[in-house]
Amino acid sequence: MISGSCVTPASASGDGPPAGEPVLLQISDLNIQGEGVGRLDGEVVFVPQALPGEQVLVRLGARRRGPRHGVLLERRTSSPARIRPPCILADHCGGCSTQHLCDPAERQWKRERVEQALRRIGGLETTVLPVMAAPDPLHYRNRATIPLSRDAAGRLRAGFYRRGSHRIVNMNHCPVLDPRLDALIGPLKQDLEQSGWPVDPDLEAGGGLRHLALRLGVHTDEVLITLISSHDQLDHLEDYANRWCQQWPQVVGVTLNLQPAPGNRLFGDHNRLLAGRDWVQESFAGVNLQIGADTFFQVHTLQAERVVPLMLQALRRAEAQRLVDAYCGIGTFSLPLAATGIDVLGIEQHPGSIQRAVANAHRNRLANRCRFAVGDVAQVLPEALHGRDALLLDPPRKGINPALLEVLRKQGPALILYLSCDPATLARDLAGLVAIGPPDGARSDASGALHPPGPYAIESVQPIDFFPQTSHVETLVVLKRH
Repeated sequence: MISGSCVTPASASGDGPPAGEPVLLQISDLNIQGEGVGRLDGEVVFVPQALPGEQVLVRLGARRRGPRHGVLLERRTSSPARIRPPCILADHCGGCSTQHLCDPAERQWKRERVEQALRRIGGLETTVLPVMAAPDPLHYRNRATIPLSRDAAGRLRAGFYRRGSHRIVNMNHCPVLDPRLDALIGPLKQDLEQSGWPVDPDLEAGGGLRHLALRLGVHTDEVLITLISSHDQLDHLEDYANRWCQQWPQVVGVTLNLQPAPGNRLFGDHNRLLAGRDWVQESFAGVNLQIGADTFFQVHTLQAERVVPLMLQALRRAEAQRLVDAYCGIGTFSLPLAATGIDVLGIEQHPGSIQRAVANAHRNRLANRCRFAVGDVAQVLPEALHGRDALLLDPPRKGINPALLEVLRKQGPALILYLSCDPATLARDLAGLVAIGPPDGARSDASGALHPPGPYAIESVQPIDFFPQTSHVETLVVLKRH
């Protein structure tokens, strides 16, 4: 333990102590990554693993652009919301950021995140409902893409990256994974070690294995194993793949994905089937879906299913019958809504996803109620909206672009369901759609941009916890046109 005599007082000049010096900080808030926020001579310092209300001893990092970071050395006081993390690697692994925060406090913080983003970024004062809690805050992830490397002695390491670094924290178990996936990590690591295959995630030594990807059909118990490699020069690939399918009956297929390009892109464009089939079947909200290794699908199956009734309730209140599902993916929400009698047109830029969506529609005998089109949403939507009375938006984290926003302002339907995975971009987009502001009808957002009055009013804001133990939160907003 570091004694108080080691603490460097704050500098009167405002420059603060140099990097490496221990300082005492009072933590007042959490940032959007779930790190504690303290202030030193007016300078913001982010401290992982610290919670509001705690006084902590911190070793300061180097001063760079943006907020300064510190390493937690000692807690002088502890928050009543602090718990022992369920994972022994929680202090090091960057996969989860809030395991030390009790579940009720985590949900309250996520609700406040949404409220603050809407107010500070969007200039919107509106009621945010309590976060819809997950049935189990652990054991929920239906997929994992696990980085691989070798240590200095050549031993295989598999795990997620250490917080703020590119170094892998070696693991054999992960408590947020569905136990059916978690049970495979250790045995697969042993086989990958024994295989003698090269492991070269950063393509520094001729290439080789980069990631191990696992995907589960939660309701069907089907598992797909995918090896991500820069090349296919891996001896006895099919032998291992066939053995895995025989060893574990739930493994319905093994594939090899080739990703030879440097950088952070996980999956490449080419897949090779090694054994079984290249997809798992999932029963989702009353429909059957085929999901591939690189198919986008919500990681929390049970929470995603709970969103469908919320969407359906809003559609029925508005008496909407004809829906456009923008960013529809493989038809995750299109098909369950179509099964209730809604006429759905799905739009998606990725051709492979549309192919699976069409196949899923035929498989569920919904092709007469659910059609799909390939294209950029901003370009396709103006024509697609003709005769449609509702729109579902489920965009990527970056939100919707200005061109699409203008389309919605001019010819958006009577009802919009906006499912967002990022409160900041959600608030920015809503600022251009919602008619809330001062008497002159214009409103400035956090960037100073002036927004004319929007054509929509917010009916409800429902955060949903798709990602317990992390800082992420999903939000469904229902918007009605004036």
